[in-house]
Amino acid sequence: MIYIASDHAGFELKNALCRHLAASGRDVEDLGPYAYDPEDDYPDFILPAAEAVAANPGSLGVVLGGSGQGEALAANKVEGVRAALYYGGPRDIVFLSRTHNQANILSLGARFLDEEERRAAAALLGRRLPALVPADQRAALAPAAPGAAGPPGRGRALRTALLGVDEAAALQ
Repeated sequence: MIYIASDHAGFELKNALCRHLAASGRDVEDLGPYAYDPEDDYPDFILPAAEAVAANPGSLGVVLGGSGQGEALAANKVEGVRAALYYGGPRDIVFLSRTHNQANILSLGARFLDEEERRAAAALLGRRLPALVPADQRAALAPAAPGAAGPPGRGRALRTALLGVDEAAALQ
C-alpha cells in the first residue's frame, strides 16, 4: 500500500500521482486533501499519512508540498517513519535513501519537480528490497521494528550487499 497526502501546494500533483500509481497497478490510499484549499495546513494531512505508514509495516508513503521540507519534518516526527526529501537533482538519492536508510516515505517538493520527475522518484521509492539483495541476506537487512535496535552493522551489510563493495575495506 502507498499512502499519499499533500498540502495545497502539492494538491494537483498529488492527484496526478495517485492516478499514475493506481494505473500502474499499485494500491494507493489518498489521505487528502480532497479539495483545493489555499488555507490548509500540511500537518493535518501529512501526519495521518505518516501514521498509516508506521502502522502498516511494508507500506510506503508519498507526501507533497511546495518544497517538501515541512512535510518531511512533520512525517519524521512519527515513530517508525523515515521520510526522505527530494526536490530535484540526481534521482539516485531516492534509491539510496530507500536502500541505505530504509526510507518509507518520500517527500516531494511540488514546486521544483515536473510530472516525469515525480513519477520516476515514486517508482524508485517503490522498488522492493528483495529484488535488490540476495535471498540469504534479506533477513539480516530488514528494517528494525519501530523503537527496536537493529542488528549491529546492518547498514554496512546492506551497503556492501547492494554495492558489492565493503566500504570499510575500500576506505583503507
